[in-house]
Amino acid sequence: MITIERVAWEDPRGVALRATMDEEMHERYGAGHRDEDPAVTAERDRALAVDPATVITSILALDEDGTPLGHIAVRRLRDEVELKRLIVLAAARGKGAATALLSEGEQVAREAGAARVILQTGDKQPEAVALYRKTGWEQIDVYEPYAATMPWSYCFAKAL
Repeated sequence: MITIERVAWEDPRGVALRATMDEEMHERYGAGHRDEDPAVTAERDRALAVDPATVITSILALDEDGTPLGHIAVRRLRDEVELKRLIVLAAARGKGAATALLSEGEQVAREAGAARVILQTGDKQPEAVALYRKTGWEQIDVYEPYAATMPWSYCFAKAL
């Protein structure tokens, strides 16, 4: 059984899950392109960074004994509400944690008054793309801040 808990961005369980995500994304995407302009790399790093002041809440998925299985954050991005940093630990995938996290993220966005919620993922995350499509998200154009430095992104929106 999975339970959902809303927590602060700084919650150490969320911090640890995001560090695990960073390691996984580094394995999938590498350290960047050798011939890439360092300014582009720096801009992409800025685009991917999350300013804690914009975070409405972080959400954890916990197993029956309270062990954290997954994380997602809900933040304001200009006049939109965006879901960021969805991770479910490899051992817990396929058990409903990601769907529960998305559902709670959508609820937070509703509570924040959003008419829709958006998210961005990368081209080397086919499992994420499949999940979003399966759960009713519609692909949209790559939006800022990702369009300039990550045109290979997949972006999605869901009406609330």
